[in-house]
Amino acid sequence: MKGLKIASTGRALPARVVTNDDMSRLVETSDEWIASRTGIRARHFCERETQTDLAGLAAQRALERGKVDPRGLCACIVATVTPDTSAPTSACLLQQRLGLPEDIPCFDMNVGCTGFIYALQVARGLLLQSERPYALIVGAEALSRITDFTDRGTCVLFGDGAGAAVVTLAEGGPYACTLGARGDAEAIFIAGPGPQPPCIRMDGQKVFRFAVEAVPHCVHVLLEETGLALEDIDWFVPHQANKRIIDHVAKKLKAPNEKFYQNMMRYGNTSAASIPIALDEMAEQGLLRRGQKVLCVGFGAGLTWGGVLLEW
Repeated sequence: MKGLKIASTGRALPARVVTNDDMSRLVETSDEWIASRTGIRARHFCERETQTDLAGLAAQRALERGKVDPRGLCACIVATVTPDTSAPTSACLLQQRLGLPEDIPCFDMNVGCTGFIYALQVARGLLLQSERPYALIVGAEALSRITDFTDRGTCVLFGDGAGAAVVTLAEGGPYACTLGARGDAEAIFIAGPGPQPPCIRMDGQKVFRFAVEAVPHCVHVLLEETGLALEDIDWFVPHQANKRIIDHVAKKLKAPNEKFYQNMMRYGNTSAASIPIALDEMAEQGLLRRGQKVLCVGFGAGLTWGGVLLEW
């Protein structure tokens, strides 16, 4: 079976950094209250930047770092819940901005915080049908545009950013993917086009219970499918929603907490962008080395969940 390999990554963040102290001037909260409950200390908010700007810069960096000629791409997929426009899609705008081939599929995926995982599996399917060696995947969000800054339970959580990956098929090595969904508009709700303003509404306790059930489930499914043991995994890269969730999952799995990469303290929850941003940071810091086994897990609005196990 042909698996999937991440050839290169890139990320982009808005220039404006918003600390917890900054948030305390907008809503009744404090650095201690936010950090103790979420692990978040700061996040980035767009001012002049657009979601397309972030997606384009992250994608360009991934292509350049991988020395990938855009003519070798078979697809461009953008995972997002906050596109600048419903049409053209973010992926079509990237096609124009980056000069990507005109004879490839370019489309967006709205799968919430699991979007990057879904996009990996879809990209693999497209690569299996193409003679071109690469696919471009971007997770990009401008969540500050749909945040209710009077709701202290949600406004302190989210940030803007983009992460991108160029992927290619891989011979040998482990690969497995699991995806799922359970319709639930009460846990997380974002109004779409229409009379309602597009603000995020979330039942935090319900999302917590869902996440600590979904993430271990994904891990066990992937390990069973590949025949690997928990100790065989070099890195777990979960969606960066909340430090408490990740710590609870590590404890539930009886896995070393230091194997779970965390960066929500710097960026908050960036939805579909969080996993590719984390992967790019890890690659840049030299934490990821070829041959390591990496397990990424996402969970979010939908409700959706998904995991992928691959060799770096």
